[in-house]
Amino acid sequence: MANASGLRPAGRAVLVSPYTPERKEGIIIIPDEALGRDQMIEQRAIVIEAGPSAWCDEPQPRASVGDKVLISKFSGYMATGTKDGKPYRFINDRDIFAVIEEEGDV
Repeated sequence: MANASGLRPAGRAVLVSPYTPERKEGIIIIPDEALGRDQMIEQRAIVIEAGPSAWCDEPQPRASVGDKVLISKFSGYMATGTKDGKPYRFINDRDIFAVIEEEGDV
């Protein structure tokens, strides 16, 4: 997965793309206007790129590019890709606390 955002994380920062898992029909649909503020509290994201010092003091990285992960609520900084205009979030490397291996129907 190539980083098409135009943003490059530095130091221990990790660039992630927030996402909401697909839901079954019959659930209330949230309008796009409301999604912007929900992305800061969303705890699911896809790793886009990690800075050069991410997880330097750990035996292995917590996540790899393309992994779906759970992150700390309200962590990081929301940014808009300068190249693609999509929403992203810069988080600290320690704000990733789990890799999502499998998702079921919600």
